[in-house]
Amino acid sequence: MQPTNVSSPDYFHKVVDCQWACPAHTPVPEYIRLIAAGRYSDAYLINWESNVFPGILGRTCDRPCEPACRRGRVEEANNASPEPVAICRLKRVAADLKDDIRDRLPKPARQKNGKRIACVGAGPASLTVARDLLPLGYHVVIYDGDARAGGMIRTQIPRFRLPESVIDEEVGYVLNLGAEFRAGTRVDSLKSLLAENYDAVFVGSGAPRGRDLDIPGRREAAANIHIGIDWLSSVSFGHIEKIGKRVIVLGGGNTAMDCCRSSRRLGGDDVKVIVRSGFDEMKASPWEKEDAQHEGIPIINFHVPKAFTHENGKLTGMTFEVVEAKYDANGKRSLVPSGQPDVHVECDDVLIAIGQENAFPWIERDIGLDFDKWGMPVVDKTTFQSTQAKVFFGGDAAFGPKNIIWAVAHGHDAAISIDKFCQAEDVAVRPPPMMNLLSQKMGIHEWSYDNAITADSRYKVPLKDVSIALKSIKVEVELGFDAKLGFKEAQRCLNCDVQTVFTAKQCIECDACVDICPMDCITFTEDGEEADVRKRLTAPALNLTQDLYISGGLKTGRIMAKDEDVCLHCGLCAERCPTGAWDMQKSFIEMTHAGCGKHKPLPLAAE
Repeated sequence: MQPTNVSSPDYFHKVVDCQWACPAHTPVPEYIRLIAAGRYSDAYLINWESNVFPGILGRTCDRPCEPACRRGRVEEANNASPEPVAICRLKRVAADLKDDIRDRLPKPARQKNGKRIACVGAGPASLTVARDLLPLGYHVVIYDGDARAGGMIRTQIPRFRLPESVIDEEVGYVLNLGAEFRAGTRVDSLKSLLAENYDAVFVGSGAPRGRDLDIPGRREAAANIHIGIDWLSSVSFGHIEKIGKRVIVLGGGNTAMDCCRSSRRLGGDDVKVIVRSGFDEMKASPWEKEDAQHEGIPIINFHVPKAFTHENGKLTGMTFEVVEAKYDANGKRSLVPSGQPDVHVECDDVLIAIGQENAFPWIERDIGLDFDKWGMPVVDKTTFQSTQAKVFFGGDAAFGPKNIIWAVAHGHDAAISIDKFCQAEDVAVRPPPMMNLLSQKMGIHEWSYDNAITADSRYKVPLKDVSIALKSIKVEVELGFDAKLGFKEAQRCLNCDVQTVFTAKQCIECDACVDICPMDCITFTEDGEEADVRKRLTAPALNLTQDLYISGGLKTGRIMAKDEDVCLHCGLCAERCPTGAWDMQKSFIEMTHAGCGKHKPLPLAAE
């Protein structure tokens, strides 16, 4: 096998699984250590540099980082219930406990560079583009049909999950960089916008149209049948303040969970979620389903809508066909009739939350911008540039509905492209991430970080009592970790960015590191093909998605192979090594954003 190239940022980036999995590549272990040290403002700013909305995402993120967390794999390997670090909720700790950080944020550019950028939509993708380009001297104009910026953050996430004060604060940080926000101004023609001589246009208009359900009775009972995302927006703006006592919510995604929980707070005593798929196949995040059930909302699965029933133009209920899942030889699932009689469920209102789709009636088809067969713009997945060179897309408008963190990641990448495009550079040439490796050695057996491995299980976030929470749609349900619980949860982090770095020429092959390793992940063995080496390790390395750390040839001709999959980064190998062949070195990996090297980075005081 070829020795591992530890000078490449990609290798150690992938070893920091949580950061690798985060679309915005937030340096997770770095900010968690700062939280443990009580340095909440520093932790917040590291987040702000990457994900732009720490307080918002600390409450609403879909948490792609957590399934990747090494803690879960380590506990599973030790036959314990796998519980990743509560990365998302620790982000909120930094946001809740920080000081006033406004003087540490970039200031509006003193000198403009003469380039004008239009952003369509004031959601997370557009706000990220503005955040990255404004300090570089770009004049950024943000258009939105609503009176306040935030997009789906403001209109579709209920206040009991995300207080408006948090939205105002973090959206304000971006607008205060000098953005020109044209509130209440809907863009009805991209051709007209391009005629205003903008140097580039970013489309971050989201996926604003909820899917309808065209089954018998839909038109006759329309007065009490609502599209979920439109209904949530009306609730958010105060246009709707009540709903019927018996409510059916159709759909298995997070929007459906928001609809049912909102209904409970607006007068719905009997609220049911009815889904055509199985419980485990629902698209809603597991914790969203748990929260709904915690509030007494049943989820009924394997029921396919057949008709809305009505009487004298008034909705009376819905009829469902009961189905079951069947799988073919290839594992493909089909829903087939179960043979049970149809079920009728009485209700006063129905909320349809079966998906969202994009709507681009305002984009003319004669401006050089191609669309695919699904009516989506043809967008380069790396540069986010469309076939109309001046027009870039991001967020839900680019590739369909996803979470806020994906919109932020798209915004960062699109901002790089817009900056390069406006400076007549090749947008396809992407700046590589920056990384430094710094030894954490403070003595022979002493490190600058806490390398004790706690056995604590994941701590639960305290919740407002249900009897109080259900009385108001504006009462935040999750109370968040306080400083004490935040410290305890932060201590569960395995510091995966503090790497076990091996220097082959210093190794005397005494096997001391092998003897002391608590996870049996270090092996000295003969070289060979990777598949063979993986089987010959002390503990076979079965996770093929995680690389092996391979040394160069040792004096005996053997190699050192370390399975990165379950390594605790505890540092015991480095403490035990008599020659210093092992060292614990922190890898701070920072993704480059627009104008890398053109402006001074934030004074994060991360060291």
